[in-house]
Amino acid sequence: MELLDTGLENNPEAITIAAEQADQGIVLLDAQLRVRWLNRTAERLCGWRRRHAIGKSLAELVPETLSRRFIPRGKHGRSRLDAMLRHPGDIQLQRADGSRVWVSLSLHKIPGTSLRAVYLTDIQIQRNAEARSNLLSIGFDQVNAAILITDAQARILHANRGLRHLLGYSDNQLVGQSLPALVADNAQPGRSTEQLFEPLLAGQPVRSEVYLTHHSSSGVWCEINANPVFDENNQLSHLVVVMTDISEARVHAMLLNRILEAMAREVPTNEVMQLLCTELERVAPDILASVIRIDNEGRMRPLAGPSLPPAYIALMEGVPIGPACGCCGTAAWSGKPVISSNIATDPNWEGIAEHALRHGLAACWSTPVEASDGRILGTFGCYYRKAREPEARHLRLIQTCVHLCAVALERDLSRQRIHHLAYHDNLTGLPNRSQLIARAGQALAAAEHDDHGMAVMSLDIERFKQINEVMGQGNGDNLLREIAQRIQSVLGAADIAGRLSGDEFALVIAHCDAEHARSISQTLLDRLQAPLTLGQTELRLRAAVGISLFPDNAKTIPSLMQQADLARMQSKLPGATQARFYSEAMDHAMQQRRALEIHLRQALPDNSLQLHYQPQVNLHDGQLHSVEALARWDHPELGSISPDCFIPLAEECGVIGELGMWVINQACSDLRQWREQGLNVPAVSVNLSPTDFRDPALPTRVKQRIDTHGLQAADLVLEITEAVLLDRHPDTLRTLRTLAQLGVRLSLDDFGTGYSSFNYLRELPVSEIKLDQSFVADMDNDPVAEALAEAVCRIGAALQLAVVAEGVTTTAQIDKLRQFGFTAAQGFHYACALQAQALAVWLKQRRLAQSILSA
Repeated sequence: MELLDTGLENNPEAITIAAEQADQGIVLLDAQLRVRWLNRTAERLCGWRRRHAIGKSLAELVPETLSRRFIPRGKHGRSRLDAMLRHPGDIQLQRADGSRVWVSLSLHKIPGTSLRAVYLTDIQIQRNAEARSNLLSIGFDQVNAAILITDAQARILHANRGLRHLLGYSDNQLVGQSLPALVADNAQPGRSTEQLFEPLLAGQPVRSEVYLTHHSSSGVWCEINANPVFDENNQLSHLVVVMTDISEARVHAMLLNRILEAMAREVPTNEVMQLLCTELERVAPDILASVIRIDNEGRMRPLAGPSLPPAYIALMEGVPIGPACGCCGTAAWSGKPVISSNIATDPNWEGIAEHALRHGLAACWSTPVEASDGRILGTFGCYYRKAREPEARHLRLIQTCVHLCAVALERDLSRQRIHHLAYHDNLTGLPNRSQLIARAGQALAAAEHDDHGMAVMSLDIERFKQINEVMGQGNGDNLLREIAQRIQSVLGAADIAGRLSGDEFALVIAHCDAEHARSISQTLLDRLQAPLTLGQTELRLRAAVGISLFPDNAKTIPSLMQQADLARMQSKLPGATQARFYSEAMDHAMQQRRALEIHLRQALPDNSLQLHYQPQVNLHDGQLHSVEALARWDHPELGSISPDCFIPLAEECGVIGELGMWVINQACSDLRQWREQGLNVPAVSVNLSPTDFRDPALPTRVKQRIDTHGLQAADLVLEITEAVLLDRHPDTLRTLRTLAQLGVRLSLDDFGTGYSSFNYLRELPVSEIKLDQSFVADMDNDPVAEALAEAVCRIGAALQLAVVAEGVTTTAQIDKLRQFGFTAAQGFHYACALQAQALAVWLKQRRLAQSILSA
């Protein structure tokens, strides 16, 4: 042998060194499988230390799992180790520390010895690569996404299962085919297939939407994401292409674009709904689509159903929605989708199924169309000619259609709402001024043509501004709605009513002469005066109505309305109890009123108003209780003007607050002067408007005027009306309590004539109530009035309030009031309202008379 010629038999160290440096692990085992030697590579692979391993049995060194598999058991046992003498193989070697490594293992007997050589080759990296390759293969082929790999010329090398499912081709049909050949000619209008793939073949990524051919049906719209792959020489070697089916999204986009474009072009809603149904039926031929609108009365109004039999559509017109009313009626009633997979047996079609079946309709699915606020506007229905469930694809398409229906129907509602707002009052629903004038013009033209009369009425509510301020805007709005309903209740079919502003209304009565107008206006006044409940308060309204007649008074709508306004103003004069007809004399009266308003605005800064004072006398000791300040106006040109005229005028033109402050200042000034003259005037009372108490600054202004004249707060009494009792506004109660905390006394005027509430009276910080003069006047001949007067006195005593009677004119009245226990009285029995100087004289004379009587 050549080995003997090498001289290595005399140099065993060289063989050992070579074995030590081998990449394979080498382990020498004896016949008993004890380790006789191993190289460094074997040490690393097995995890053994040489000095510990040599001499030990293999069974001691390997884990038990390996020992059972590879080491023979018993005398004649054989193992896999023996088999490896004939057939080397790969095993997952478990190391001493428990970790594992894949190795290729072969076993050889050394001739002439009892030794066996075990050769171990590390194949872990190779195994890892194979495992990764397997995972990539699984991931590539098992995902639902459509993926293919091509060569540099875009020829398909491999297509995964997702792509085969998407396009319907087998693997054999795809492999080797050119990718551009799968793209339909009309994939992108205006752009050829070559142009589409040019960038990709030039090494640039491409993302685009294309229409791909399908093996057995119509094409598929896909989004492709293609990326180039380069080799080590930076040359294009492969293309990786991922495709996503966007057919359904394209159909949805097409529906959206077509329908929204139609709405943008202001196509009528019923035509838009027809187009929507037609487009859905084109992409889903199994469906017969319909759209039904639900009106305000809850009835079905078909809008579209291009493929449904006209006779069947006519059957649904005007049918009320409800349970067991087919799919559409039930869906609109319940607000939930209703599916009837078999109309013949579905309970929702009980009693009406024959109508659908007779027209070849076997199944239906209907979805309610909701507005943004949750209202049901209509339904979108889909019929089938065979009993079946709807497909998932159909359901998704229908959801898009339902959304478009909602947009279209809400657009219709918005148009109607805008039109209504443009021509109607939003609060009452009555025509507004512009709509009223337009319709009144039409009525006037008809009256001229037919030669018949017509009346225009102007109406407002007395003291509505005060009611609105006292009871709050919410209650005021409810009151206006109730007024509008009562006005509408007197109208005929051809008559018109509208709200012009605030509490001002106008009526146009067709075929009307003076007698009919008088009858209508009286009926209207009676209905408006009927009791109504606002919040927890019962009210009785008084209205002012003015009437102008065509053709007697004017022949144009603006003139008729202006004349009716003038007549309404005249109906507010004292003593008026019914509607007033326009007369030419009213023009002069209106001019006077306007002039009076101008004079009143000037009277305050010019200090041309005066205060008169009426004394209040204590009924127990005859001493002066207080004096009430009453505003008077003597105009140098117009003469004496009644407070019943200029006080309401001050409220209407917005100077009542300024007037109240002037009265307080003047009253405090006069009280100071009386006291400087030695006259004992305990207090002065002043009337204020209910609106004054809404002003949080009122207590500060009152205190400034009291301090300016060196008075005490208790020297001033502020009289409030019962309307203030109704005012639950927090500013009002806060203002009254602040005044009381300052020491200003509060007196409740005209008690018993309004809407008194003992609960409210108990809450308010009043110190005095005043019995209205109407009760005092009737005490002599009306037992009821006498009993009420006594009851009011007892109420005051129970609440520890002073009680003052107004309008006393006779000694008999004084005796009864004193008997009942009234605190004080005022009226002509003692004195009329006197100027400040005249009151001073009256006080001095009374003091003199009392001193004579007591002497």
